[in-house]
Amino acid sequence: MHDVELRQLRCLVAIVDEGTFTDAAIALGVSQAAVSRTLASLERALGVRLLRRTSREVTPTATGQRVLAQARRVLGEVDDLVREATSGHTRLRIGYAWSALGRHTSAFQRRWAQTHPGTDLHLARTNSATAGLAEGGCDLAVVRRPLDDRRFDSVIVGLERRLCALAADDPLARRRSVRLADLAGRTLLIDRRTGTTTPELWPADARPRTEETHDVDDWLTLISTGRCVGVTAESTADQYPRRGIVYRPVRDAEPIAVRLAWWRDEAHPATQAVVELLTALYRTG
Repeated sequence: MHDVELRQLRCLVAIVDEGTFTDAAIALGVSQAAVSRTLASLERALGVRLLRRTSREVTPTATGQRVLAQARRVLGEVDDLVREATSGHTRLRIGYAWSALGRHTSAFQRRWAQTHPGTDLHLARTNSATAGLAEGGCDLAVVRRPLDDRRFDSVIVGLERRLCALAADDPLARRRSVRLADLAGRTLLIDRRTGTTTPELWPADARPRTEETHDVDDWLTLISTGRCVGVTAESTADQYPRRGIVYRPVRDAEPIAVRLAWWRDEAHPATQAVVELLTALYRTG
């Protein structure tokens, strides 16, 4: 198999986006014959047919659709690389699952911009166990439960209280705080992939019923109906205030450790600076 070149991927994307070989040639600034040759060389390199041509249109084959999606991703990453190299800036992507850093989120972004102007910070929500770290979507990840995967290192940067999320008309909403025992007879809405609360938080003989969700918006919507309750980190309340929902401290529940995680063998150069800033924010907050 021959090496695949970026010009071949750009040609494939241009043909699909422009709709015809002629228009793709105009967009790329080459001849129509050059477009045809480039596509043919890509199909030979991959050993598959990528496009179907008729007198009216050009459409990707099933394999072509998959190659096209990957081509867009690769070209996007190359464009990002070029922007970083030519701007003199580096990029730092920090992933999180449900909530970022709660009330510290804005302060973190502002202080980072002031103290590290050469490193562009991006926060990205990915609802996975590693908040996008394992998937390659971020360089660092804010997680609220231990990562057992030995590929990752992590450090605790702060602690957050556990809060109970209730419908505003729930009888418990009239209280200033609740206990775990108050929730034992209720239905608890949990996310087993990324959530910080499981039935094991309660004694074995007094555990609530559970239902599962995988999205914070769905979680809030169901709780607002009064059919379920939720227990979450206080950062959720800061980041997702919602009409019809109230949050109350769970006064006999252990706090939640907020961790910053990274690849053990490939830590971002800014990792230590992020750890220090987040630790300071949680300590003073």
